[in-house]
Amino acid sequence: MTDELRAVLAAVPVLAGYDGPLERLGGLTNRVYRAGDVCLRIPGKGTEEYINRANEAVAAREAAKAGVSPDVLHADPATGLMATRFIAGAETMSPEKFKARPGSPTRAGQVFRKLHSSGAVFPFRFELFAMIDDYLKVLSTKDVALPAGYHDVVREAGAVREALATHAIPLTACHCDPLCENFLDTGERMWIVDWEYSGMNDPLWDLGDLSVEGKFDAGQDEELMRAYFGGEARPAERGRVVIYKAMCDLLWTLWGLIQLANDNPAEDFRAYADGRFARCKTLMETAEFSRHLAAVRLG
Repeated sequence: MTDELRAVLAAVPVLAGYDGPLERLGGLTNRVYRAGDVCLRIPGKGTEEYINRANEAVAAREAAKAGVSPDVLHADPATGLMATRFIAGAETMSPEKFKARPGSPTRAGQVFRKLHSSGAVFPFRFELFAMIDDYLKVLSTKDVALPAGYHDVVREAGAVREALATHAIPLTACHCDPLCENFLDTGERMWIVDWEYSGMNDPLWDLGDLSVEGKFDAGQDEELMRAYFGGEARPAERGRVVIYKAMCDLLWTLWGLIQLANDNPAEDFRAYADGRFARCKTLMETAEFSRHLAAVRLG
């Protein structure tokens, strides 16, 4: 164990004096370790530019209270260190596991329903278009080029913004960043972790974003929505899910460019950003997208 890790453990009361093994777990921006029955998260370089750790700590505790996330054992907004209970016997999900593990889209739909209907209140409001503006401001101080045509697509998304606002649905506590790796599956129930981007949001963002992150096919989308809605989704509901598939790619393109600017070594963030932007444009240019947009306008 390095001296840095020893110092981190000493700063977390529940881990002070721990000298057992540390197992490195996943994480795109942060370092995550298992220490016995505790999960320790050490924040990544530069994350303080765009993540409010105090908001995250409140959301993580509220989500635990709602029964969808592990108990928070320590959260220090000043350092970003967080320790939660380790969920034994759970698989960290991936797109491949969402395909291979029977019923996993159903369990994801159920845990979203539980979160969204819990009455939990998160301190942050996840406002898609304001966040795009904020990320563009962060990027204006960095030496990183936007994908060609990015601003054109943001302008086209004005029609999406209007359609969503025409029949706004009540905001609920949402995860807002449902990467597959943020889902832990026991085979009987799903848990969700990592509340860095969480906030009050249109709940159907979570479904659209998970579908994109998990590379869901039409059958998985149906299973997710049926579990969530308790039956067939209405055209306007289905339309919102599809619209958010495009919008999450539009937003996370910028997030990827911030990682690139911060020299995050976790993956090739230029390819990540360009790939997400290309997928967003492709979906927005389909006739199907126009039909879903019309359904959302009708409500």
